[in-house]
Amino acid sequence: MIVPLNHVMLLSALLFTLGMFCTLARRNLIMMLLGIEVMLNAAAVAFVGASLHWQQMEGQAMVIFILAVAATEVSIGLAAILVLYRRSQSVDPDMEAALGEEGGSR
Repeated sequence: MIVPLNHVMLLSALLFTLGMFCTLARRNLIMMLLGIEVMLNAAAVAFVGASLHWQQMEGQAMVIFILAVAATEVSIGLAAILVLYRRSQSVDPDMEAALGEEGGSR
């Protein structure tokens, strides 16, 4: 392996931290989904790096599973965001909570 495992894990930790910050700091649901996607990709980078370091292919098989979960998460998440936008004309998660408290479901 050309790149040391420490550097791969550092990159993975940095990506995961950025994704977590994006998920927790943003109030837009689309940006929150993007943050979750970055965190899943960080885990995939860590799996591939460890897989190459220890010459085991199970890590790369896990990456295929992570990509399948990420694709499912994006499709279901975007569908939920479209439903939310049609109901409240906003993608702010606080608006949905306010609609739920007022009994604004249609």
